[in-house]
Amino acid sequence: MAETHRPHHPDRDDIALVTVLHALSDPIRLEIVRMLGSGLERSCGDFHGVGGVTVPTLSYHLRVLREAGVTQGRASGKHRYVSLRREDLHVRFPGVLDAIMAAARDGRR
Repeated sequence: MAETHRPHHPDRDDIALVTVLHALSDPIRLEIVRMLGSGLERSCGDFHGVGGVTVPTLSYHLRVLREAGVTQGRASGKHRYVSLRREDLHVRFPGVLDAIMAAARDGRR
């Protein structure tokens, strides 16, 4: 039986603030997180066209967010889905995600 590749998702206790802040410092990644802010899981295809980036560049940004512990990804057949790890981030760094998203909405990056 073939082994299924599972992308790395850090455990809650391993999420580092500096890594989260780095992941959220890019306008494309910040826009992806803003889109996930409703709490709903989104298909990776929903992010095509964000910032005019190519599919490989979008994949890179999604990987940075996942490896930083900002998002959670899952596969279902050929489709990939992404959700925000809001609860994990709130437990680790209370209020940080909300403050960053509010600042981004206000145009104060």
